[in-house]
Formats: sequence, structure tokens, C-alpha cells
Amino acid sequence: MPAFVLRLIAPRPNFAETMTDAEREIMNRHAAHWRPYLERGDLVVFGPVLTGEDSYGLAVVDTDDEQTLREFAAQDPVVTTETAAFEFGRMAAGHVRAR
Repeated sequence: MPAFVLRLIAPRPNFAETMTDAEREIMNRHAAHWRPYLERGDLVVFGPVLTGEDSYGLAVVDTDDEQTLREFAAQDPVVTTETAAFEFGRMAAGHVRAR
């Protein structure tokens, strides 16, 4: 089964540390939006990544249905509110944990 990597592009480098209350509410809705993928076991990893220079969101999703994944991501509250955007990638090789 292919694995897809989604990188959430935040509106500013220190977004994870400087969210406003309104942004935090959107991010809570964002996390809830992905719950179906988590509950099915399709979500391998999901959450913020902090580096020395910035922060971004990372999700790795194990699914055969790329189109449905893209449509689902387009409905994410961070996208619909234009708070953030996703970059998509498909893992060319590698290993995904067994289900």
C-alpha cells in the first residue's frame, strides 16, 4: 500500500509557538478532521515538527486511494480557512509499519 506524506505549510515560521486563540481553534478542528484516518489506522504519524528555524505539520498516510485523500485534505479546516496549505508527496520507496 502506498504511503503519502503531507507537509502542512504554516503561515509563519514560528506558527506552532505563536498561534492566536482563533488559529488554535482552527488547529483543533484540523486535528479532529483527521480522526477518521487515525481511527482506521491509515494515519501513520500526524503532528507538528519543530526545527531550529521553523515549524510545520507532518502527516504520513497509508492508503491506496490518493484521490480521496486529496479531496479529504482539501476539506481540512486549515485549508478552507486559508490558515495553511498542504504539500503532497508519495513515498517512492521505504517501509511502512505493518497494520
